[in-house]
Amino acid sequence: MEMVQVIFLTVLVFFVIVTVHEWGHFYFAKRAGILVREFAIGFGPKLFSYTKNETRYTLRLLPIGGYVRMAGEDPEIVQIQPGQTIAVRLADEAVTYLYLDQLDSRKNVIRGEVEEIDIENELFVKLNVDGDVQRYAVHPQAMMVTKGQETQIAPKNRQFGSKTVGQRAMSIFAGPMMNFILAFVLFGVYIQMMGIPVENPTYVKVGEITAGMPASKVDLKPGDIIETVNGISIGADSEKMIALILDSADKPMKWTVLRGDRRFEIEITPVRVEGAEGGKVGIVPELPTRTASIGETLRYSGKAMVSSTKTIFEGFRKLIFGEFKLDDLGGPVRTFEMTGQIAKQGIEKLTFWAAILSLYLGIFNLLPIPALDGSRLVFLGFEAVRGRPVDPNRESIVHFIGFAMLMLLMLAVTYNDILRLVKG
Repeated sequence: MEMVQVIFLTVLVFFVIVTVHEWGHFYFAKRAGILVREFAIGFGPKLFSYTKNETRYTLRLLPIGGYVRMAGEDPEIVQIQPGQTIAVRLADEAVTYLYLDQLDSRKNVIRGEVEEIDIENELFVKLNVDGDVQRYAVHPQAMMVTKGQETQIAPKNRQFGSKTVGQRAMSIFAGPMMNFILAFVLFGVYIQMMGIPVENPTYVKVGEITAGMPASKVDLKPGDIIETVNGISIGADSEKMIALILDSADKPMKWTVLRGDRRFEIEITPVRVEGAEGGKVGIVPELPTRTASIGETLRYSGKAMVSSTKTIFEGFRKLIFGEFKLDDLGGPVRTFEMTGQIAKQGIEKLTFWAAILSLYLGIFNLLPIPALDGSRLVFLGFEAVRGRPVDPNRESIVHFIGFAMLMLLMLAVTYNDILRLVKG
């Protein structure tokens, strides 16, 4: 049952982070009047979908991302050429459906040869019906039907490219922005759950105990207060306790411990751990905390955002300058694995981890890497400076190459993750 809960929480974390990101794109695109064709969470085979208010909402098998497909971003509609025979259905004297195939099986329609058509600007179609040319207005939400698929037409003023640079930039930036907001909120929730350190504490309390380490093999429990170490009073100085432990590798130590009203002594011998200096016993001191006020929550959330951002950029710096080993790289598999491990440690730790993931997703997407939001913002910046857009075909090629490179990197790190799991 615990495993099912861990899996559920892990998937939920990714679902929330990705959904919030894509909702940012979706909301500001809709505000700008852009036709959003699809709001998808995940990639791969479709699990579930439904259509509401012009948009198809889709849940796909692999919960490793998502996308918002806006009208005008890609070639998306079959072009109707003069001389082509089509069928149209009218409602209130406007064309609401344009049928491109299976014309003989369509009922309550008008069939004819296209003389002229414009479904982007003037919204009309001229049909030659048995030698009689008729001009029909096309409804701005008319549907084009071919091969059993319905696609809503996108008038020019509903397409992504028709909006101002500011509106398009906001539609793109809104995804990372929502991740930043979510991270800030989650840091705040974590602070409310865990509290903030008490000023001038009077004791050192045992927090976590690492399994297999000396602290797990003696009568020591989370919540115990360490009063003395080798006869030296500790008080609230956890640094003093840590220094004494570091200097006592492989040497027995006597601690005085207070548990509730009971005071007792234990003997514990710090051990050496590979890759670390000095002795270790396997405990994390727990600082005394108190409930944070609203103002303190906001302030500490801001500090957590700044601190985590610095850590993320330090990771990017090491990646750029090659200060890493292949085993240091991880993809979706390792991220899922780590999220599952953290989920086992409690909702508090999972909340903090979710905040970091959301912040990372927002920052990563703003990097000027082709196919990411940051690259698209760079192209919009060029357009704002030049006064005209970059050739859409060239921009598409750049994004396609970038996407292919990202997929290759994803395959490489995923292979590395799976190989590491197989090897244990």
